[in-house]
Amino acid sequence: MKRILATTALSLMLAGPAAAECYADYKAKRDEPLKLHYGVAQVSDANCSAGAAESELSPRLAADGWTLLNVLSTFGPEGLEERKASAGAYFLRY
Repeated sequence: MKRILATTALSLMLAGPAAAECYADYKAKRDEPLKLHYGVAQVSDANCSAGAAESELSPRLAADGWTLLNVLSTFGPEGLEERKASAGAYFLRY
């Protein structure tokens, strides 16, 4: 009985939770000279709402001199392909 319980517990620990994917599309700016960009970034599942994604993305962008203007939306992997061309160099960069 102990072996069955130990095997079951080990199997559950190794399987782990299923990982969902969350992404956000956003707009950012840089001053002097003014530059704007639209981008797509992966955010943690815990921050998969526009408001929560802002708090995660803002420091990432700031580290490279960008100011987050707003998060437009959050979405799953099904929305990546349609946004890839629009985001260009800023597709999954931050």
